[in-house]
Amino acid sequence: MEFKVNSKELEKLLSKIIPAVPTRTPMKILENFLFDIKDGLLTVYATDLEISLKSFLSVISDDNVKFVIQAHHLYNLVKSLKDTTINFLLQESNKKIILTTDTGKYSLSYLEAEDFPEIPSLNDSKEQDINEISINGEELRSAIERTAFAMSKEEIRPALLGTLFEFSDDGLRFVTTDGHRLVNLLRKNIEAPVKKQYVVPERAVNVLTKILDEKEVKVYFTNTYVSFRLSDIELISRLISHKYPEYQSVIPLENEYLLKINTKELNESIKRMMLFSTSNTRRVKFSLNKEYITISAEDVDTGSAGEEKVSCEYSGEPMDIGFNSQYMNDILSHLSDYEEVLFKLHSPTKAVIIEPAEKKENIELMMLLMPVRINT
Repeated sequence: MEFKVNSKELEKLLSKIIPAVPTRTPMKILENFLFDIKDGLLTVYATDLEISLKSFLSVISDDNVKFVIQAHHLYNLVKSLKDTTINFLLQESNKKIILTTDTGKYSLSYLEAEDFPEIPSLNDSKEQDINEISINGEELRSAIERTAFAMSKEEIRPALLGTLFEFSDDGLRFVTTDGHRLVNLLRKNIEAPVKKQYVVPERAVNVLTKILDEKEVKVYFTNTYVSFRLSDIELISRLISHKYPEYQSVIPLENEYLLKINTKELNESIKRMMLFSTSNTRRVKFSLNKEYITISAEDVDTGSAGEEKVSCEYSGEPMDIGFNSQYMNDILSHLSDYEEVLFKLHSPTKAVIIEPAEKKENIELMMLLMPVRINT
């Protein structure tokens, strides 16, 4: 059996699929692509059992066939070729695939398709509860990139190891938290099919940002899986089954003191103070006054210290409050496209709400950061 395909078209397809191929796994079969040719359409699959990617491409072929081929070996070969036609010839007698171009001939081994894990298909799902939405790819990417940094890395709380997709009457809400900081972003222009929560794992979220473009994305949720379908590629992922914590309960309601400050100026000052904060606590102190904020840090191990003043507008009583400088830097970096940010505070021991000072259409964005104890 043989088929023909353009090298650059195949390279483009494989580059989208290869993020699902694990680099280290005890299941060697997962280090392969599954090729499925049916009626002149080549569909390529890859999976690490948590996420699966599949994409398709028209090829010249008179036969239908399935086979498994080493992913990185094939991808690196195809990527190294110039724009040319590749002819694939399967030799069943010795389980070899012969690839030929105008100037070269290459031989790779292949395995039977039966050895490859079954890829879940939501089209064949027996679950009755399938919820579907459409969302612009750039809007989805922006929401994920704005929130993903606050996902937890600690497996002790599995529900926090992903991004919460929460459907409500207000729209689609994206929430992440690691217990120290929280990001809550609402897209009001997304109509919710049903009020429900789904937790998408970090791995799926990270891969999704690499394949999204400006085109519309169809998203399908079942009780156990989510599918993101782009024009020529589909990402399927298991959902995290653990219930997401009641994040609304940690958002303070009594933060009456307001601090408005230039985002870039504050973030640049924080980055400099990170050079002086003690490595184990990364603590930085904010001393708040009506017209300026004093930002300071001290490393007692090295005897170094830094202090800067940044202009601001502050409506509350003078206050000293401490933060983890790395967490603060993360938050401000993800608000860098806003000229000013607004801090809502209550006391040195209560969570602080951080929001953009200016609003964008159809978006509500709120970040929360827990303070750290400072030396008095």
